[in-house]
Amino acid sequence: MAYSPPDRARVKARAADLRAGFEAAGAAVVEAPVLLSAEALLDLYGEDLRARAYTTSDALRGEQMLRPDFTVPVVQMHMAGGAEPARYTYSGEVFRRQEEDEARANEYLQVGFEIFDGSDTEAADAEVFARMRDAVEPLREKVGLRATTGDIGILRAAVEGLSTSDARKRALRRHLWRPARFKQLLDRFAGRTPFPPSRLALLEKSDPFAEAGPEIGLRDRAEIESRLEALRADAAETPIPAAEIELIEGLLQVRETLPNALEHMRDIAVDLPAISDAVERLKRRAAALARHGVNVEALEFEASYGRTHMEYYDGFVFGFVVAGRPDLPAIASGGRYDALTRELGRGAGKPEGIPAVGGILRPGLMVELEDAA
Repeated sequence: MAYSPPDRARVKARAADLRAGFEAAGAAVVEAPVLLSAEALLDLYGEDLRARAYTTSDALRGEQMLRPDFTVPVVQMHMAGGAEPARYTYSGEVFRRQEEDEARANEYLQVGFEIFDGSDTEAADAEVFARMRDAVEPLREKVGLRATTGDIGILRAAVEGLSTSDARKRALRRHLWRPARFKQLLDRFAGRTPFPPSRLALLEKSDPFAEAGPEIGLRDRAEIESRLEALRADAAETPIPAAEIELIEGLLQVRETLPNALEHMRDIAVDLPAISDAVERLKRRAAALARHGVNVEALEFEASYGRTHMEYYDGFVFGFVVAGRPDLPAIASGGRYDALTRELGRGAGKPEGIPAVGGILRPGLMVELEDAA
């Protein structure tokens, strides 16, 4: 069935009410351009975004993209404006193709709340989560909302702790958001699957260019030679120890209430100490959530949660979803994106960045669910 949007006037009114609530919490209202540089977004999100983006060409500005969300332009604005502690709220349309699912809108309103402040990151995480919880609370019992949390920072720390080359760690970090590809790499780096035979045959040639045709494409000979050297180095690497692979796989399987997950990951940290600091941050965040009235004892934690979301998240992640409705997106979601502020801060002369966390709400989906309840 084709998607039928809810009454637009009601959605806009709901969005205005939600944004006003964040203003009352001290957030400054900001606007973001609808057209953004496609090059900048693809660098940050990856080429996977292109399949879901609406793009156009501008003779002066190059390839442009309708904004897929607000986070990147808000970070760009903040880093260019001084990178001091601040909080923002916004409301407006975002655009994403939904070619495989007509039940989801291509254009919909987002309302967001962002905190840029490094004085107490766990407290900021907890505040954003609590404000999103409060915003969706009227729907909790009506539609059976369920909150899930995760922490990309623990997974990143686990990858950093592996006994392998920096190149392999970079590859694993890059594909954290693509679970199938991540597993393929993990299996190969562990020696479970062989190095691709076609690549191995190419590397074993004394002169890989001997039977090559004319140079075409975007890569020149020097770049290809550099890539071949990287492949040779990778092929010569010793496998990641089986015990470490088992620890990573065990970590990815953690899905329990937050207190139980915390104990489970502390046990893993005994043998994988690289995650110890990240697990302690999780403990402090749990305490901060409790201070905001969150029932931490019943809060779900899933170590793999967030791995199919936006690639800029690098710490705490969360979502509020309708139980039993995997066809629906999260009503509210968000997370921490410290690395994104460092990445965009370099262009603004502020490479140190500033810790940041935020969340978004879908007022259109909220109105739909109210009508259906």
